[in-house]
Amino acid sequence: MNNAQWFMLVGGLLLLIGLTVSALKRSAVTSPIIYLAVGVLFGPSMLNLFHFNPLKQSALLEILTEVAVLISLFSAGIKMPAPFKLERWRTPILLATVSMTLTVAMVAAFAWYVLGLPLGAGILLGAIVAPTDPVLASDVQLRHTTDNDQLRFTLTCEAGMNDGSAFPFVMLGMGLLGLHGLGEFGSVWLLRDVLWATVAGIGVGVLAGSALAHLGWKLRRGPSRHELMDDFLGLGLMAAVYGVSVMISSWGFLAVFFSAVALRQTESRLARMALIPAPEHTTTATAAVAAAHSDLPAVETVSEGSLVFKEHLGRLSEVLLVILIGGTLFVDSWSWRAVGFALFLFLVARPVSVYAGLIGSGSSWRVRGMTGWFGVRGIGSLYYLMYAIQHGLPQALSLELIQITLIVVTLSILLHGISVKPLMARFWRHKRQLPGGPPP
Repeated sequence: MNNAQWFMLVGGLLLLIGLTVSALKRSAVTSPIIYLAVGVLFGPSMLNLFHFNPLKQSALLEILTEVAVLISLFSAGIKMPAPFKLERWRTPILLATVSMTLTVAMVAAFAWYVLGLPLGAGILLGAIVAPTDPVLASDVQLRHTTDNDQLRFTLTCEAGMNDGSAFPFVMLGMGLLGLHGLGEFGSVWLLRDVLWATVAGIGVGVLAGSALAHLGWKLRRGPSRHELMDDFLGLGLMAAVYGVSVMISSWGFLAVFFSAVALRQTESRLARMALIPAPEHTTTATAAVAAAHSDLPAVETVSEGSLVFKEHLGRLSEVLLVILIGGTLFVDSWSWRAVGFALFLFLVARPVSVYAGLIGSGSSWRVRGMTGWFGVRGIGSLYYLMYAIQHGLPQALSLELIQITLIVVTLSILLHGISVKPLMARFWRHKRQLPGGPPP
């Protein structure tokens, strides 16, 4: 396909989705399924008008997936409810740490005993497919900044954090394959790739997001009443935080997510402080006035102003990347080896790790079941794979992991996409029937 044909294909698809969005919402399929079908139709599986080779184009695909994940992580962080409550964040933290580790361990064991892969390759494969995806999972994630649904919050927050918490396992797998230094008994890996990279990444993100929130608030409400370009500020924060994090060898995905969280939390706190009088000056009358103003429209903030733009960028990247996924598949890509692994991941590794990781968390069985099923895999998995290829993964092993990962992502788009609407509708019907549930 030449450039003109690509413009026609993507433009026609965008027009189709834009004109049929209402019908699409009522249908049983999601938009990524349509993008995938278009890629398969025009790719080598059917018409063979184009073929995207992930191995030859790994550098390009690494950049494309990296940008897509960063945009989605920032959007997810902005939608985190404020104020921050540790008891509410406990479940996603457990999912991004304990459940993540258990998933990697189970995948590595399956790869070792069933697929016959080396231990390092098994751990690397586990790190590639363990993170849930912030790009393709929009149907089960928070819809806006005031969405307080616990299930959507859990899935969104988990996807925001585990795209960074998977990186230490990527480095561990590469280290066991001789592509990364681990140090004696893994000491360098533990200190540098686990402790330093995680703490530094979160720290850089929190400091940068908080600083921008204070600066934007001061400029907007100072004597000069500066106008701000929220879209540019959001993109600038995302890019600067990621760049600094990479330079100091910390996890940039964590930094970007927590920079957005800190931006949103700090601006919300400043807004509450501006609306609520100081305690020493509060009277019954002023308290009543503050309560009466509690439902006023949100004040102008960088986080709110940049969210819509980021989500549009995320949707555009989703269109392009899912079409390319469809254009990588051949008919013989569907081996029992790859399909069997994907089913093991969806039906065994993910649910077991979620149930085990959330023991004692207080989460209901229904929430655990939904969380265990909707571990959507997608663009993040492709990024980790391309990252490993670009850092010296042998060609034979790269080809095997590419086939397995593409089948995992494709089946996730199909199975999770077909089931998301009926399962979420059933979940909400049951929730409304419970005492104190949301109104119909």
